[in-house]
Amino acid sequence: MHRGHLSGYSGSTMFRFLQSLQHPEWFHGQGKTPPFFEGWYYKIVDPTERHRLAVIPAIFLSEESEQQHAFVQVLEGETRSATYHRYPSQAFEWHETPFRVSVGSNVFGLDHLSLDIDTAERSVFGEIAFENTKPWPVSWFAPGIMGPFAWLPFLETYHGVLSLDHTLRGTLRVDGQSVSFDGGRGYIEKDWGASFPSAWVWLQTNHFSQPGTSLTASIARIPLGPFRFPGFIVGLWHQGRLHRFTTYNLSRIEHLHIGSSTLEWTLRSPRVRLEIIATRAEGALLRGPSKVDMGVRVPETLSAEVWVRLAVLSRGQLTTVFQDTGRHAGLEIVGDVERLLRP
Repeated sequence: MHRGHLSGYSGSTMFRFLQSLQHPEWFHGQGKTPPFFEGWYYKIVDPTERHRLAVIPAIFLSEESEQQHAFVQVLEGETRSATYHRYPSQAFEWHETPFRVSVGSNVFGLDHLSLDIDTAERSVFGEIAFENTKPWPVSWFAPGIMGPFAWLPFLETYHGVLSLDHTLRGTLRVDGQSVSFDGGRGYIEKDWGASFPSAWVWLQTNHFSQPGTSLTASIARIPLGPFRFPGFIVGLWHQGRLHRFTTYNLSRIEHLHIGSSTLEWTLRSPRVRLEIIATRAEGALLRGPSKVDMGVRVPETLSAEVWVRLAVLSRGQLTTVFQDTGRHAGLEIVGDVERLLRP
């Protein structure tokens, strides 16, 4: 087991780098120089679907020492309110085996989270267990959702999906109200790097007619040396199978339209076609990292709806194998997204 905190940084080694590629959940900031951020995103929805929370524990390292800090950010979907709870950077600790990060007395793992937040803006106490998690597959060739791009050490942002879908058990007391999450559904992902991209779209839902289906999709402006290009990663988990549409597996975008009220996105791999139509909804402003501070304003909703159709090519014809509408979708559309519509 490895455990550490920021004051205990040591130089990274090739062995640790190779290990970390196989464990996207791990903290990747050991030995990194500022600017650097790393955050984990936990979405939890109770069985009534009224109580929808996104909880984000993170660490931010700035070249300006007074800007360095840890935090827990909480987005409440129904009331569309976001709160930012700041802690000293020394309050951030991590364990690798079993994986766990803590910010103050708030603890987050792959099988549970425990919250202890009590401020004038929001109070959240309690513990939620995760059961039957479904991580994005990891291999040496494709260590997680970024595929072979994870091997590149100079990208500004890295992404991981730690559980596409799982069930919840436990109770939280949220602003004085006791909420049972028994039988609810959850999702876990994370980001780390020097700063967020200049423009991106992200959406996620695992609330379809039948439990066990999950969609995660993102496209961002990716810098690669002197060039920038729109890179995309889309995964639909359905009936125990992950359908992947990514830049690195030679999928292509047939259509992408980002409007004021809807997002229309059609993707194609050699034998499968995926259509997505997301309806935008009101949300709240989260904070995101620049290279100097946590000053980027990120509009996110947990109330979008996403219509999805998956069709498979068989005997020269596309046959629909899945069609449904996902509820309570997380949706972010940020930056100069017009630059995502062209190479």
